[in-house]
Formats: sequence, structure tokens, C-alpha cells
Amino acid sequence: MSDKNKTAILLLKDGTSFIGKGFGAPNKTSGEIVFSTSMVGYTEALTDASFKGQILTLTYPMIGNYGVPSNELDFGLPRYFESDHIQIQGLVIHELCFEPYHWASTRTLDKWLSDEGIPGIYGIDTRRLTKKLRTNGDMLGMLHFFDENEKPDFETLLEECQNITDPNKTDLVKEVSIKEPCKYNVDGKLTVVLIDCGVKFSIIRSLLKRGINVIRVPYDTSVDDILSYNPDGILVSNGPGDPKKNTKTIEAVRVLAEKLPMMGICLGAQVLALAFGADTYKLKFGHRSQNQPALDLTSNSCYITIQNHSYAINMETLKQTPLEPWYINSNDKTIEGVRHKTKPVYAVQWHPEASPGPHDTEMLFDKFKKTMEAK
Repeated sequence: MSDKNKTAILLLKDGTSFIGKGFGAPNKTSGEIVFSTSMVGYTEALTDASFKGQILTLTYPMIGNYGVPSNELDFGLPRYFESDHIQIQGLVIHELCFEPYHWASTRTLDKWLSDEGIPGIYGIDTRRLTKKLRTNGDMLGMLHFFDENEKPDFETLLEECQNITDPNKTDLVKEVSIKEPCKYNVDGKLTVVLIDCGVKFSIIRSLLKRGINVIRVPYDTSVDDILSYNPDGILVSNGPGDPKKNTKTIEAVRVLAEKLPMMGICLGAQVLALAFGADTYKLKFGHRSQNQPALDLTSNSCYITIQNHSYAINMETLKQTPLEPWYINSNDKTIEGVRHKTKPVYAVQWHPEASPGPHDTEMLFDKFKKTMEAK
């Protein structure tokens, strides 16, 4: 747990440094430094596999005030977590709460990070860091602990920083995807094969509570193996990194989208677009918050959504595909959803299972269910 004699440094690749206090596990780590403006939900965010390879900065001033809940199960899955363990490389916050107060809390944020070997830094100017990332874009960097009386060797650390591998150039989905198929049976009449690129548990729960059986398969599962389950539909999940790295998933989606109803979420939307011949690109600093406005181009309704993605679909390249824009972001006009012009195939960039309000866009799962029933 946190040792108040431990100092920590967050060093960006351009040489910018932030000195603060270390908490969690006193390990050195590196990755892509990103920020999220979400005010709550740190337990869900830290366990979201879409953050794999990233050092997460939370802009809300105090973090840890409601502690960390137990592993209470819902449909056999942890209710308050999105995967089996913390996925981020490191955590950056302004103020750490050492004495949380919540009826469901079983340990502190500090203890949780320590238990899972994840380092954190607090006491830095997260506003300054966020403004830098907004200006320069997400940056590579490292987080390092040292003793309070120790003088950090900036030259050596900066040299290490220059050699950090960009996690987006690696196969991050391979690291987070399930290794063997897993079945969640609720004795429903419909069955979905979920292609796991780093799926959030709440997506699985959203299907199960609608009476849909789920067969979760690795990201590189072949078309023949997927069809052998005789599914009523396919869901392509969220996940980390550059969608173009997922060539096997893209190839499978290209074939499956011609045969079955399909829904994509976040990375799944980008994979779907690539499968039909569109292109994707990296956003300057991504969409990571609970207040992203997604405008429905059909009804002109605007939904407030939770998002966590670094990449987006190129609007112009959709013109050469059978896909059309469905939702756009009201802030920067980027694509937030696409749908096939003639087939029951569609995808959104946000997380309909993670409602910032009571229900919000959970109706997309109901739409998916009705689409499969109509098949």
C-alpha cells in the first residue's frame, strides 16, 4: 500500500515531468498517457480492457472516496468490475482518498492497486497534464517510484522514455481476449456469439438479462467455428488499440455480416467498418468521458453516452461501402455509429451498456434482440 515516504515521477516522452506521491504498487511502468473526464466509475474504468497499455489520468479532483466494492456476482460475473483484474498500466490522480465511505466498500483504492501490482501517482496538477494532452494529443510516458531523499536521474529516465514501445503498435487484443470459448446459458430462445476483443462484463450481462444465451469466443475464432454454434446473431465487442491490427477478426466479420444479424460496440464498430472497406484513424486525444453527445441522424435525437475510444471511422471512406453514418458526435462531428443500408448490421462507438443516466441507449440491445427474432 501507499508509503508516504515514496515519491513518484510521471515523465512524458517530450521531457515534461510531474512529481507527486506514489501509491499502489511501487513498480515502474510505461504506456500511452490518456485522460478521462468521468466523475465516477473508477472501478469500472480501471478494469475496462479498452485501457490496456495506457496510463490513465482521471480529471475529477478526488478519487477513491467510495472505495472498492467486493466481487459480488450478477449472472456469475462481478457486478462492479468489467473484467477479472485491473487493466490499466498506471493511474494518475490529483487527490487520493485514504478513508473511503460507502456501504459496499471493502478496501481502499490504494490497497486494490497494491494487491494487483499497479502503480499510481497523486498530488500532481492533473489539470495541467490534461491541457497538455489536449494540445499535443495522447503521449507516451512512464511512471516511476523513488525514495523521498533520492534524487531521480532524469537523464537516464528520459532515455528510457524515448525507447517506450507504442502499445498501439502491438497486438493488445490478443492480450485481453479470452483464450477458450465460454458459455453463459440462461435457457433463452436466442443465442449470440460474442467475439471477445476485450469485452466488458456489463455487455454480457446486458444480453443475459434479456434472456439471450451468450457464447464468448476468442477474437481470432474462425468463421466455421462460430457458425458451428448455430447462433442467431453476432456481437463484436469493445477492446484496446488499433483496430487494423485485428486482421483475423476483420476477415471473420466480413463473412459473418453477410449471413447473420450483427452488432458492434466501440472497437467492434471500427472492425465492422474496416471489414466493409472503410478506413479508421487515430483521434488526437480520444473520447473518454460520460457526457459525449451522440446525434441520431435519422430522428435528430441526441443521447448522452459513455465513451472510451482512441480511434474513429473515416467519414469519407464510408461512401465506398454499403454502410452509412447513423450517429455523429455533436462536439467534433466524428462518426459515432454506422449501419448497413440493406442488412441487419449496425454498430456504435459508445457503450450502450454503461448508462450515464438510468437507461439511455440500452434500447440498442432491445433492437438487437428484435432483429434476431425477426431473422
